[in-house]
Amino acid sequence: MQMRPFLLLPEIIVFLGGLVVLLGGSFLPRNRQWISRAIAALALVGAAGAAVAAMMGPAQAAFSGTYAVDTATGAARVIAALTTLLVLSVASGEIAGSPRESDTYALLLLATTGVMVLAGATDLLVLIVGFLLASIPLYGIIGLTGGRSGAEAAMKTYLMGALSGILLMAGVTVLYALAGGTDYALLQQTLPAAPAAAVGAGVLGVLSGLLFKAGGVPFHFWVPDAAQGTGATAATFLTTVPKVGALVAVYRLVATVSTGNDSWLLVAALLATASMVLGNLAAYWQSDPRRLLGWSTVAQVGFLLVPVAAAGRSELALPSLLFYLAAYALTNVAAFAVTAALPQLRELAGYRGLARTRPGLGLALLVALLGLVGTPPLAVFVGKLTTATAAWDGGHGWLALVVVLNSMLSLFYYLRWFAPVFARPAQDAMEFPERGGPAAWPAATAGLAAVASLGIGVLAGVLWAVLDGPLAM
Repeated sequence: MQMRPFLLLPEIIVFLGGLVVLLGGSFLPRNRQWISRAIAALALVGAAGAAVAAMMGPAQAAFSGTYAVDTATGAARVIAALTTLLVLSVASGEIAGSPRESDTYALLLLATTGVMVLAGATDLLVLIVGFLLASIPLYGIIGLTGGRSGAEAAMKTYLMGALSGILLMAGVTVLYALAGGTDYALLQQTLPAAPAAAVGAGVLGVLSGLLFKAGGVPFHFWVPDAAQGTGATAATFLTTVPKVGALVAVYRLVATVSTGNDSWLLVAALLATASMVLGNLAAYWQSDPRRLLGWSTVAQVGFLLVPVAAAGRSELALPSLLFYLAAYALTNVAAFAVTAALPQLRELAGYRGLARTRPGLGLALLVALLGLVGTPPLAVFVGKLTTATAAWDGGHGWLALVVVLNSMLSLFYYLRWFAPVFARPAQDAMEFPERGGPAAWPAATAGLAAVASLGIGVLAGVLWAVLDGPLAM
């Protein structure tokens, strides 16, 4: 039996970093909690470096084939680690010096470890472990950083997570009974001959749990409530990092069960359509910027599910998903970082005149919102273009049209936000806070993420060459 635990070095680094921060933070005075933040940042940088090194070698399997170390796992590791690093930068302005600062950093690292495990799991039991490790710390993060409203958001997230977790484990039980095992290679061989109704019940149960982590329809209700009710740190994390592992896990599962049964690709296409349409329509009526971004997240999950519908049918499917995940992570962090830099503005109208008073923040917000729409040459544009092309290649031409129409639909509610940003300030408008102070870290993060979003959009060909690798089962 080949265990090869060294292949999980990035996960080990992040997990141990979380433990060190959790235990060490208990002995640090409040004015030196930045040490915990530095340790967390070093762990994330180290994990990203180890993940990049692993991507340079061939695809491998750890723990007797239950965990794949391939291009998809490597990309998810790097995206999750670096995105959490940006979230730490947002947290530096919001929760620095708070009583639960080190606890929050520890929970962020532990949840990120779960996200990485989700991305590489090729066994249903390992998938359950990743789901729980990514979910349980998330409830604490939402509750710790949001005060009373955060506690309510944490309860809603917990209840939805408990329901979807039960469905996931029930689905795993059904698939185990049908296949006689839980590893994906065995499922791929045995499920085509199993009763279709039983296979459908099992796969839908597992998808329920993964869609909760991704924030897609029909387990999406918690996302806008949590994004609005909790702090900026938790909102940025929950709308970005969990999706990385969850959507790679969805891709692996659908690629496994669609062997000899293309109906699961149609199911993925329908889920993508539902998430896009519902997320965009619900976002149109929102006046709170974080709630708007929460519904935007639901819509973006729909776009990210599009290449899943082409799994096994198009060579563009997997690299387009991985590229879109990287692009979305940077763009979404930029948008939420702007709201973190201006925490007192909880209405879209409050941003009136931002571009004149704080041109740097205004430009970062413009790049983020145009990026989420899918405007060239920003990174999400490349993601949407390649995912739509993958859908077309996979025989779902109608889904490519849905991507285009929903991108146009999303422009209307983003216009409701950045139109006041470039308007002339009202005479009785609230003054924007000056540069510096606690808002300096989120403002710098917004600028960095916006520039990076533009950069990988321009250099998309280079990144694509790195992401264009096979999927291991």
